[in-house]
Amino acid sequence: MTVGDGQPERLDRFMGRANAIYYSMHDPFADFTTSPEISQVFGEIIGLWAAVSWQVLGRPDPVSLVEAGPGRGTLMADALRAVRRVMSDFSAALQVHLVETSPRLRAAQAVRVPEATWHDSLASVPTGPMILLANEFLDALPIRQFVRRGAGWTERFVVDGEWVELAVDAAEVPPRRAASEGDVVEVNEPARAFVGAVAERVVRDAGVALFLDYGPERSAVGDSLQALARKRPVDPLVQAGSADLTAHVDFADLAAVARGAGADVRGPVAQGPFLAALGLFQRTERLAQGRTAAEAAALMEAARRLAEPAAMGHLFKVMAVCSPSCPPLPGLA
Repeated sequence: MTVGDGQPERLDRFMGRANAIYYSMHDPFADFTTSPEISQVFGEIIGLWAAVSWQVLGRPDPVSLVEAGPGRGTLMADALRAVRRVMSDFSAALQVHLVETSPRLRAAQAVRVPEATWHDSLASVPTGPMILLANEFLDALPIRQFVRRGAGWTERFVVDGEWVELAVDAAEVPPRRAASEGDVVEVNEPARAFVGAVAERVVRDAGVALFLDYGPERSAVGDSLQALARKRPVDPLVQAGSADLTAHVDFADLAAVARGAGADVRGPVAQGPFLAALGLFQRTERLAQGRTAAEAAALMEAARRLAEPAAMGHLFKVMAVCSPSCPPLPGLA
């Protein structure tokens, strides 16, 4: 993908355009693997988390069960299977809504979750009580990058696969972090807008949203933009349009956005302890019963990959945005 005409393109616009091309033309799961694809237990226990949260919210009927960025539909399919098995009243009350813009991914989701209704954005999901799930959704939203230069700031643009910095008004730079010469400060405006809209909605109606993604618990400086192609890191500028571009999620910033809209925030907490508290290992052990030794070992290895600190258990975080004065939520008390 090229910008064309040698004109500078702001990073967030470049990233948004590159990912739009990538998701319209590629199978992203050839390039990376998400938690639901690692183990079916992930989706199952997230589904049961949603069921318990529904009870905490007062068992609203109907309730929208929404997933943003549902990938192949694996998480939702696993969640619904678990819910139907052990929480039939929640299953009867829920209506499935998927927020997805890619026709290619919608087709894959329709195979696994045929009862779903699809939306281009959260805005068209019916009003009323809502439980929203978003696993590795925010990290793919486009970021801006600002660089401290002397007493001022520049912003990073892309020109024909190369970086260029242009001077920017300091008022555009997020004020929440101190930065030294050469430090990069990132801001994800679409993520802030999405979390803000979710927060406004759960304040207005009963609701809770669960975000699982990778990034630090506290805001930090640094360039976190990365690209994956065929499960290997590649240059995000050179491979744009043929690789998945992502960046770390700033959970502290998004929590501040949600609180600013009047919502309560639980977490963020590390993914490993969260999944362990929900019964990841117990459910995996039961699933392994009656399997061959190799199959059982693979199941347990998948669970460890999700939860162990050296794998995904520490880098990935979990945060809930919920209605004001919401009672404690599973794994986030």
